[in-house]
Amino acid sequence: MDIANLPRPEWAFDPAMACENCSEFIRSTLAAAGIDNLVLGLSGGIDSAVAAGLAVRALGADNVLGIMMPYSTSSAASITDAAAVATALGMKTETVSIAPMADAFLSDIPAGDLVRRGNIMARCRMVILYDRSARDGSLVLGTGNRTEALLGYTTLFGDSACALNPIGQLYKTEIRLLGTWMGLPDPVLTKVPSADLWEGQSDEDELGFTYAEVDNLLHAMIDLGRPNADLIADGFADGLVIRVRQRVQAMAFKRRLAPTAEFSGRPNPGFALAARKDGGFH
Repeated sequence: MDIANLPRPEWAFDPAMACENCSEFIRSTLAAAGIDNLVLGLSGGIDSAVAAGLAVRALGADNVLGIMMPYSTSSAASITDAAAVATALGMKTETVSIAPMADAFLSDIPAGDLVRRGNIMARCRMVILYDRSARDGSLVLGTGNRTEALLGYTTLFGDSACALNPIGQLYKTEIRLLGTWMGLPDPVLTKVPSADLWEGQSDEDELGFTYAEVDNLLHAMIDLGRPNADLIADGFADGLVIRVRQRVQAMAFKRRLAPTAEFSGRPNPGFALAARKDGGFH
């Protein structure tokens, strides 16, 4: 795919700089943890492909394991495209069907309740990833992008669960540009974005707008802090502006640690403790 033909975000984006920044983030995070290998879910989609490519660049292919986790309704392309990514990157893979695990839960969930069923599948996949993490002494690499996080288009304790995420601050349009710059296989770069949780599922159909239009809106709304009146004056549809802002606000709980009651003299354990030379922490 020619990167010049891709939709461009309405802000400057340098794929080479993004690649170096994300790769260094991976190296420094693992060095601080004293761990040298990663595991991630390879779905055949562009997000996991880019995350895998960054991990291989940072650590080398021998230190990255991709797990392909199909369900009985998964498209055949999800496996073939994931395998093509692994081959292109030279990384190791395993294939583990989630069907036995998921079906034990899904038997009690109506076939038409697609969101609940999709959540079950996403959480089954994360169980497998964390089991492999425990088996191999590795960390789970996140594959979710900034667009999904802001919109809450992710399953809490499912595909959003990870130990580190190099692409979590990159919008979907930036992910596509980065993947193209990295030279990932064309089928992954050109396919319709889909979580592949049920037959015919499409991210953009489900959301009701394209990633290209919502990324430009989110950048202006969140990164630039522009109010609704200014966004509408800029040409964004008023209905889209209101809908997206309400969704970003409503999904904020997915982007935070669970709140806990506070006690005097007990720091929040969510922050990183820095080691002192005397062996203590501060």
